[in-house]
Amino acid sequence: MNKIEILIIDDEPAIRKLLQIALESNDYKVTQAATGKEGEILAANHPPELILLDIGLPDINGHELLREFRKWYNKSIIILSVENSEEDIVSALDNGATDYLTKPFRTAELLARIRSAIRRNQTEESTAIITCGNLQIDLVARTVKVNDQPVKLTVTEYNLLCLLAKNEGKVLTHHYVLKEIWGRGFQTETQYLRVFIAQLRKKIETNPNKPEHILTESGVGYRFY
Repeated sequence: MNKIEILIIDDEPAIRKLLQIALESNDYKVTQAATGKEGEILAANHPPELILLDIGLPDINGHELLREFRKWYNKSIIILSVENSEEDIVSALDNGATDYLTKPFRTAELLARIRSAIRRNQTEESTAIITCGNLQIDLVARTVKVNDQPVKLTVTEYNLLCLLAKNEGKVLTHHYVLKEIWGRGFQTETQYLRVFIAQLRKKIETNPNKPEHILTESGVGYRFY
């Protein structure tokens, strides 16, 4: 069985070594690049299953490199950065990052984010049924069940749930969700989105005050599990 390949693009040798040890001990194949240009060449010649991308590279701005990757690379890119401002995080996610982790990070958390991202890569777009714990979404019948019991959703609630579920494990920014569900004219209506998320949680969560499926990423957006 071929190992899943992960490309690390980071200019810090110590970080690359740490990541290599952690990933290889979990049976991933690792390739490394110390510059953005080197990373572009490696990815183009042999596209990996996932890219770990540092924003602070010596030769090219990581946000710019992310935009370049998204012109042709459609698999997961997880950003690793010392920058932890909402502006940087939202910018990276809006430019196509799958996830964002701030340095220093816990290895266990990184591995969990990687597993989630790879599951998304390997899920066929044509999948008819999405199952997440006690929640089941039938994309053909357009039905939702919780603990095998039908749940009645409005059209908007259903579309919102499907958008989140199809991006399991990925942080979706307020800006992105509002644009996808309501259109460009609603991209600043974050309070509007919060109301619909609250309604959806009441219908699908066991305890809406402690959600297990729709998690809030403070100041950024939402993540679905």
